[in-house]
Amino acid sequence: MAKLKKLPSPITILVIVILIAAAATWLLPAGEYNKLSYTSSGGFSMSSPTGEKALPFTQHTLDSLHIRIPTEKFKNGDIRKPVAIPGNYHQLKSNKQGPINVIEAPIKGIYDTIDIILFVLFIGGFMHVFQQTGAMEQGIRNLSYKMKGREAWLIIIITFLFSFGGASFGMAEECFVFYPVLVPLFLAAGYDVLVPLAVIFGGANLGNIASFSNPFATIIASNAAGINWADGILERIAIFVVITAVFIAYIVRYAKKVQRDPTASLVYKLEGAVALPYASVHSGPPVPLGRKNGGLLILFLLTFLVMIAGVAHYDWWLPEMSALFLVSAILVAIITRVNESLFIRQFIEGAKSLLSVAFIIGVARGVGLILNEGRISDSILYYSAGLVGHMPPMLFIVILFVLYNFFTLFISSSSGMAVLTMPIFGSLAVVVGVPGREIVNAYLFGMGIMSFITPTGLILPSLAMVNISYKTWLKFIWPIMLIISIICCLFLIGGVLVP
Repeated sequence: MAKLKKLPSPITILVIVILIAAAATWLLPAGEYNKLSYTSSGGFSMSSPTGEKALPFTQHTLDSLHIRIPTEKFKNGDIRKPVAIPGNYHQLKSNKQGPINVIEAPIKGIYDTIDIILFVLFIGGFMHVFQQTGAMEQGIRNLSYKMKGREAWLIIIITFLFSFGGASFGMAEECFVFYPVLVPLFLAAGYDVLVPLAVIFGGANLGNIASFSNPFATIIASNAAGINWADGILERIAIFVVITAVFIAYIVRYAKKVQRDPTASLVYKLEGAVALPYASVHSGPPVPLGRKNGGLLILFLLTFLVMIAGVAHYDWWLPEMSALFLVSAILVAIITRVNESLFIRQFIEGAKSLLSVAFIIGVARGVGLILNEGRISDSILYYSAGLVGHMPPMLFIVILFVLYNFFTLFISSSSGMAVLTMPIFGSLAVVVGVPGREIVNAYLFGMGIMSFITPTGLILPSLAMVNISYKTWLKFIWPIMLIISIICCLFLIGGVLVP
């Protein structure tokens, strides 16, 4: 069987995107909106091309700037990033990005994402130390045996949990820790690596589309748009139920087809044999775990539960999660009585196995840096706002959804996108007659759907976790992306029609 030609490697794809972004700085006029920030001294600071200006910390200041956000949202930390001020766009002197800027962009991106990179490397170290104990292989083998004939339920339950995690607290980078566990489990069930990728990355990303209580997207965007985050929550819960059911059905249908006929796998058709960095699990009767392996698996489970609780309830982020995996790795070494030098070798070996993922994350950030340093991020927003500003409501909301698809190709940060765009499009919504909740939903739906494939997001490092190409993922995901896009547009139009 002749292989189809592959797309370039993930890092090459990102370098191409950086080149396109740099070329755009030569074609688009430079400019930016004035930005309003909350200062540590308890006041407002407005940045503009002429410099910084202190403003009184009052609701009157916000009202005069047409920013429909209560002052307490700044004071209690709900709004932490500078907010774009509507109607205050200024053209600036062009800052075209040349060859030196392009070369430096990936390096600066690595500097800028060092917290995420360290988190990924610590995950790799912990997982490798744990895998050396053999407890993981035995646990997965026993679970696979017990689920024989009911493997589809694994897909249904786990995909729902990841989707719920994305919708409730914005699960994203945390997903990297689950690949070494779930990839061998799904392969042992007779599926290909697209299934765990769709379950883990696809499930969490699917939840981010609905985001009924995601603090990094829904709450920040609603605050920036000047509405209560609970406004529209019923619509988001409804779409969560609908698209999660549709997505699970799509994965199960594909998985059963591969289970019946391994040659039907898209991975087999486009990639051939794929080498994985995880230990394979051979099917067979269950093996008694023993007290030590049982304790190790409990420790493993507790590590993830503590991580989820820390993120959801105690404002943990990457430093705390990285420290958690380091401590858990040390506890594994103590339980298994691994000597210090062997433990360090194992930990470094595991970190090294995810180094390519870490580089992809850093290089991806370089795209946004090129746009910001080229001063065209705000220009893209300004001209987009001018495009939709005089449209009828139903057309406005659909085009806005499409615009967020486009924006996500360059800006993958949900909170960054919210504080940059919500004040602008929120003001336009009042003029056009569109409810503010639908502006937030258009942002959520547009960003969420395009995040399935945007090179500047988490898809490329996720592909590196399972060692398959971008082309294979595109072949798998585009039909369900189209279906979910249609569903989202119908919900948005319905939301405009219903006051």
